[in-house]
Amino acid sequence: MSESFNVKQATMENLNELAAMFNEYRAHYEQESDLEGARQFLIDRLEHKESVIFLITDMEKDSGVGFTQLYPSFSSLSMKRIWILNDLYVRKEYRKKGAAKLLLDAARSFAVQTKAKGLELSTGVDNHIAQKLYEQYGFVKDTDFFHYFLKV
Repeated sequence: MSESFNVKQATMENLNELAAMFNEYRAHYEQESDLEGARQFLIDRLEHKESVIFLITDMEKDSGVGFTQLYPSFSSLSMKRIWILNDLYVRKEYRKKGAAKLLLDAARSFAVQTKAKGLELSTGVDNHIAQKLYEQYGFVKDTDFFHYFLKV
């Protein structure tokens, strides 16, 4: 890895860089660009402590590389916290350089630090690149439960 990467928990100080990447992430999933909406969404999450975001930066270029966002949930059966890894994004020019693994490392360390049961995520059935990354990292595909969604 030639880049000098730094991973840290994002704060309001990182809002501009984070909002730009969050908007890119949404556009990647064919959502309409809405930089101000992305910015406000992140402000709400950070101000209300509704998510934890890890930001990775290229220290040589002083620019954002990617981020991952975790949302808290709980397991009633184990009576422990679960972190939902809802978003993971790395800018195209930094892919396959270890950035995603560093973000996963930060998420895992945070889950351990907060005494969570684990990390949970979902990805598209056709997103084979992400599936390969997650499986190589140690995530196990759930074959015991079906997941449902009720749109309201």
